[in-house]
Amino acid sequence: MASGRDAAGHAVSIAVIAAGAAIAACVLAGSVAAQPAPQPSQTPAPPAAAAPAVNLKGDPHRGRDLSYTCLGCHGIDGYRNAYPDYSVPKLEGQSPEYIATALHGYRDGDRAHITMHSQAETLSDQDIADIASYFAGKPLTPTGKAPAEIPKAVALCTSCHGQDGVAIAPMYPSLAGQHEDYLVRAIHEYQHGGRKNPVMKGFAASLKPEDIDVIARFFSSLTPALRTEPRPYTRFTAE
Repeated sequence: MASGRDAAGHAVSIAVIAAGAAIAACVLAGSVAAQPAPQPSQTPAPPAAAAPAVNLKGDPHRGRDLSYTCLGCHGIDGYRNAYPDYSVPKLEGQSPEYIATALHGYRDGDRAHITMHSQAETLSDQDIADIASYFAGKPLTPTGKAPAEIPKAVALCTSCHGQDGVAIAPMYPSLAGQHEDYLVRAIHEYQHGGRKNPVMKGFAASLKPEDIDVIARFFSSLTPALRTEPRPYTRFTAE
């Protein structure tokens, strides 16, 4: 057995070792605490998505080649959407910028039309610009002449769509000679969320049915008018 003195010495040695370990732990802890907190990674934020390229220069010749399915509806005078029933819009004479904007809307979901979305979702920005250039042809130009009488319900509309139905800027649609029932349908879509343009939604919200009828009748009667793009060829016609 170990003597009492040996036991006491052994206990002192253990105490010294323990104390040293405690001091080392404190020093280490202080060293860690003194170091600056790690900074979050300065990874740059991803760039914002680019706006739709609705102002690309279009090639009407390439647009004609791309439009063979579009002409199945927009190339037949008097053709009607099956359900709900209304006339397919005339596009020749419209501004290419507006046609491009409309196609972007159908492609990206801002306009609700299953067939048009299916057609547009496969199109690139350049495809859209080319198709818009082809269908626009020679856009209508303002006549500078206002009708003798402009109905009260129409007055606000003319600030963008023109007193003669020719839009004051390419971003707005010209309405002169457009199908009356199509114009009615378009306004209803703005009222009920089928089209999400916030400006038009605000204007359309307060319109009564009789106002809509007056607006559609007025613009559809104006000339020179939009026209239906003729379809003199098919994709497989030899030129």
